[in-house]
Amino acid sequence: MIHNMKLNEIPFEMIRSGAKTIELRLYDEKRRKIKVGDSICFKSKTDKLTAIVKALHTFHNFEELYAALPLDKCGYTADEIATASPDDMLEYYSKEQIERYGVVGIEIEVKK
Repeated sequence: MIHNMKLNEIPFEMIRSGAKTIELRLYDEKRRKIKVGDSICFKSKTDKLTAIVKALHTFHNFEELYAALPLDKCGYTADEIATASPDDMLEYYSKEQIERYGVVGIEIEVKK
């Protein structure tokens, strides 16, 4: 199955380069349909790329996710890891959404 997701330019380019291999999302109805082996078509404003889902890492909240997954694979640079916080994700999702759905780290590999 192919899933479509929008991305801002910086995370899009990090995925393209291979620096980011885990996409963080709310584990809502749309993301619960994703299975290992599926494809995700990531779209930025100007480009798109396809990645294969290698693993799904589900958690109750971003605190658990940040404690369990390597943040350098989640889109943080080496300089940002020391100040990375689960609250960074409140820019995208409300506390209510996180409590309702939980969260997922979607481990991916870009198709060549």
